[in-house]
Amino acid sequence: MTLRVFIFAGQSNMVGSDSKVQDIQTFPPFAGLESPQPAVRFSYCLGREDKVTSDGWVDLQPVDEVVGPELSFARKVTRSIKAPIAIIKVAAGGTHLGGDWNPDDPSGFKMYPLTLQWIRDALADLERQGIKYRLEGFMWHQGENDMFNQDYMDNYGRNLKNFLASWRRDLNAPELRFYVGELCTKTIWGMDLRPRMYAISLGQRQVTDSDPLAQYIPTSHVGVEIGGGVGLHYHYGTLGQLEHGENYADAYLRNIGQLRETKRPLTAWPYTKNSTVKLFVLAGHRNMEGERAFVQELAKMADKAKLLEDNPTIAFKYNIGGGYKVADGWEPLGPAGFYDTFGPELSFGFTLQKSGVTNVAISKFTHSGSQIIDWTPEGSEAKSRNLYPAFISFVRESIQELEDKGHKVELSGIFYHLGENDMSWGPFREGAPKRLMSLVTQSRKDLDLPALNWYVSQQPPTNDKDVNHIDVTAAFEAAVAADKHLIHIKAFDLPEQKKQLVIDTRGIVWLGETIANKYIARLIE
Repeated sequence: MTLRVFIFAGQSNMVGSDSKVQDIQTFPPFAGLESPQPAVRFSYCLGREDKVTSDGWVDLQPVDEVVGPELSFARKVTRSIKAPIAIIKVAAGGTHLGGDWNPDDPSGFKMYPLTLQWIRDALADLERQGIKYRLEGFMWHQGENDMFNQDYMDNYGRNLKNFLASWRRDLNAPELRFYVGELCTKTIWGMDLRPRMYAISLGQRQVTDSDPLAQYIPTSHVGVEIGGGVGLHYHYGTLGQLEHGENYADAYLRNIGQLRETKRPLTAWPYTKNSTVKLFVLAGHRNMEGERAFVQELAKMADKAKLLEDNPTIAFKYNIGGGYKVADGWEPLGPAGFYDTFGPELSFGFTLQKSGVTNVAISKFTHSGSQIIDWTPEGSEAKSRNLYPAFISFVRESIQELEDKGHKVELSGIFYHLGENDMSWGPFREGAPKRLMSLVTQSRKDLDLPALNWYVSQQPPTNDKDVNHIDVTAAFEAAVAADKHLIHIKAFDLPEQKKQLVIDTRGIVWLGETIANKYIARLIE
């Protein structure tokens, strides 16, 4: 059987910087990836001055105690196809496409010629062993360092086009497919260097939109390492790297028709004909999405495990990860995250029903790689990140679909969990209340619901000397004081959390119960 060879290349977020092999076990969907995968051949050359290299082909495994995307990629692919696979990986942090990776005039660490020779040597070794192979895909994640050089940034699209063409020529693989990883907007650079990150993304899109064998792979929604101080970081870290690899695997498997997607249809419509349906819209960022809430951990919570069961009495639809996963119509309420994750919607729906609220439907719209500015009608200079039009369309469609089934729809509220990253970077923390009010005000106009209730939940804001001079909680209180239809939920009594910014499985369950109880309390006021 022909060996399928994949190339992984790029800079630090391809290397796996700031990830830790020992942390894999803390993320249940990826348990076991700390161990070698003997069925997968692996050849690697990692780093700049001090390189870590394999001696020929070895079993796929973590290198130098860090986690790369190839680990989860390989496991998912080998579980889905029978053909053997191999991975060649060459990556080095802090390298440029305009310089180090330039095929025509490489500078610095001369990554292009180094990588070309490494790939040729690895393939020649296969030939010596009599192994039949074909180049199956090239996974590329890079671009942050080009945004610090004006010429490299301005010409990223042109340079990337030349890069792809050069590989196809030099590897004698004219049909080689490329998977170009999006730069993660959840990192601090996605905030303080927003225009520059956007410029790189435009260059990437320019190439992937025009090249039928190049594909743009979203990664802004994956986990990001939580750093010291305010918590913001530059790298994916362990969880993000594991999810990063699954993104490439999903794209590849979808291209060859082997991606297994679970269907969760509503077998029976849960509402009687002509009845009024109470629609609850949940919206927000990484914790409303459920970045670190895992179904495997929920299953071990004896008092909450029932939330894992699909609830066919609540119709549920979603658009999560900025459109990375979209429901195929209405589904029963249940876990629907893209990495065995779930959000507050499970305990939210259960709590409403337990309190006697009937005819409940839930729509969820999230993007964990967003900041509040992306939700405002005004948006930012990074226009492709503007979520407001898609969000309003999603709410309208949810209402219309229920009406088309003969129901009167009561939009019972929009439940928005404030941006966690916004609380950690001073300029965004300072601007958060004004941006929230812009979103709320315009949504009421566009939905023609001037008395629409917005329930805005806020977890404990980042506690650090760099941002504590901005009393964001008081600012939100002042913003909502004059609006009786804007309810500020101080979700400050979370179960103890190991990390700042992100909320774990038990905390997400608690958050859903808390925002539901606030709605119930207002019903009886």
